Amino acid sequence: MDRLLNPSSIAVVGASERAETYASETLLNLERLGFEGEVWGVNPRRSSVYGRPCFPSLSDLPAAPDAVVVAIPAASVPPVIEEAGRLGCGGAVVYGAGFGETAAGVGLEEELRAAANRFALPVCGPNCDGLISLHSRAALWGDALAAPQPGHVALVSQSGNLVVNALATRRGLRLHTAISSGNEAVVTTPDWVEHLAGVDGVRSIALLVEADGDGARLCDALAACADAGVGVAVLKVGASVAGAAAAAAHTGAVAGDHRVFRALVEEAGAAWAADVHDLLELAKALAVRRPTSFGGTAILTCSGGDSGLGADEASRVGLPLPPLAPATVSALRERLPAAATVANPLDYTAMIWGEVETLRDLIRTVGEDPAIDRVLIFYDRPPGIANNALASWEAVEEGILAGAAVSPVPVMVASTLPELLDDESAWQFIAAGVPAVAGLRTGVAVARALSAPPASSDRLRAIAAATRDRAVGDGRWLAEHEAKALLRARGVPVVSGLLASNEDEAVEAFRSLASPVALKLSAPEVQHKTAIGAIELGVEDEAGVRAGFQRLAGADNCRIRGIDNPTATATALTAGVLVEAMAPPGVEVLVSVTRDGVVPALVVGLGGIHVEALDRVAIVPLPADEPRISRALARLGLPESAAQVAAQIAAAAHDLQLLECNPVLIHRDGAVVVDATAKEVAT
Repeated sequence: MDRLLNPSSIAVVGASERAETYASETLLNLERLGFEGEVWGVNPRRSSVYGRPCFPSLSDLPAAPDAVVVAIPAASVPPVIEEAGRLGCGGAVVYGAGFGETAAGVGLEEELRAAANRFALPVCGPNCDGLISLHSRAALWGDALAAPQPGHVALVSQSGNLVVNALATRRGLRLHTAISSGNEAVVTTPDWVEHLAGVDGVRSIALLVEADGDGARLCDALAACADAGVGVAVLKVGASVAGAAAAAAHTGAVAGDHRVFRALVEEAGAAWAADVHDLLELAKALAVRRPTSFGGTAILTCSGGDSGLGADEASRVGLPLPPLAPATVSALRERLPAAATVANPLDYTAMIWGEVETLRDLIRTVGEDPAIDRVLIFYDRPPGIANNALASWEAVEEGILAGAAVSPVPVMVASTLPELLDDESAWQFIAAGVPAVAGLRTGVAVARALSAPPASSDRLRAIAAATRDRAVGDGRWLAEHEAKALLRARGVPVVSGLLASNEDEAVEAFRSLASPVALKLSAPEVQHKTAIGAIELGVEDEAGVRAGFQRLAGADNCRIRGIDNPTATATALTAGVLVEAMAPPGVEVLVSVTRDGVVPALVVGLGGIHVEALDRVAIVPLPADEPRISRALARLGLPESAAQVAAQIAAAAHDLQLLECNPVLIHRDGAVVVDATAKEVAT
């Protein structure tokens, strides 16, 4: 995609001087940015456009252009893509709508894709605003555009409006490349990311993702970023399809929405954005190259209120604020007024406002504390400051920069309100290697993201391989007894039980098991037994077993075929009443494997039948060994036996579309599966 992103020649198909058209704006944008290469118009009704030569068709151009901008109605686009590919053009941007985003345009998008693929022609779009490569001053961009200063952040967004807004923002954000990818008929988000990871000058990539897309390709792209040391921030919009095929089980509700996607993003060492504002701030901070740090953060502020707000927000997002060492406290007290609160957060008060050397020494002293690996300073600069007041604000800025220069750990700044970080100051901080973030909440979130450990590209490529190898497609639901037989055969601890097809078999099963027992209807159609009354717990005698069997087998709401056939053998039955020993009490958890998300994932939720309400879930992309699973489950407060059985269940599900064990009873010295359901892969 080098020729498309860094073209030396550009052709605009549909070239026009008609105001507010994408073709006209593209030509004007190239002029505004000072593009130095060849620019040709393509329009059979014109000989020139804005003083540039215009030709009847691509074939009539003096040479095959590196980039072709296609600004014509959708119906005419596929032949132009075919022509561009045949001529050996470098790539194309297709602005027009009316393709796969509408039912009527699906066929046109297929034609466009087929034409591009025949010639391996990279195409941005359709239904997009285009792309801008700021360092090469190439604006293949159909919307209005100023001439922004280039930087080190690449932005890839399926939403064109986000790119428009990012280009207009004033917060110290400097973009390297901006791509509105639209429908992604040919080049997808992972393709852009993988390429940008190897582009000189790109230090971070911000992604707005609407569809899960190809999980394996996304893993490849994120692995390329990990190898290149390129930071990634991700904002995911739209409901995920993860768990849709498992709607009959709890897994769909527990691991749906963005959770599997987010687990992959965090596995990749990328930052998860809560909104568009956070996305841009995270990417901006990740583009500042400073030594990495993975320990505690110290907050410095001149306000007691801001100190409390910072502490609360750090607690909410899980950012460690370790106490300062006694030696650090003593050194700080020597430099600070008595009104200061010497702790973490540190309220140094406004009494030393504008004292450059004092602020410098505070930052250095805090940064030298052995428990501190990053210093976050709250700094506001209201707009319109002038005269003597301006000098004091600039003195604070000077003190922060001086402190950052002598601090042994990275330093960052954040305003308390987003609008209190002006563009010029932010860029001055960033140029000095100090990330500058707009807003207190976002500043704390960025500090946490910057403390995340780096990703392993080998791990990401292993997830990619597992994703490519997974079998997909919904097959048959297994009855509970079938699922448990599979688990037993694969070494997973399961409660003892036998399947009965009639009352006498149920009684025989009861006699062979320790009393009391549970009776459950076991059939492929039955996943949520409690909800339909298809279970009897704590049955202690034979009379109770017979009565329970009669109720379960005869209930109108759960009648199953074959259960009353006395000649049927247990191995031939797909339905029956399962008689099981009651398991001793323990911590109830859900452990499942789902392959419906962007990547295969292990899901562990605390709560048994209440798992959806409790919402305490750990998700681990697969494959995963027991130590990795144990680290993920640590925040749920579960013993090591939980990680052990979760690893066994993950291994047992290698050829299933879904395997859900709920509940699994966890004890400090063991675990046992009490209930299970599974779905085969379609054959």
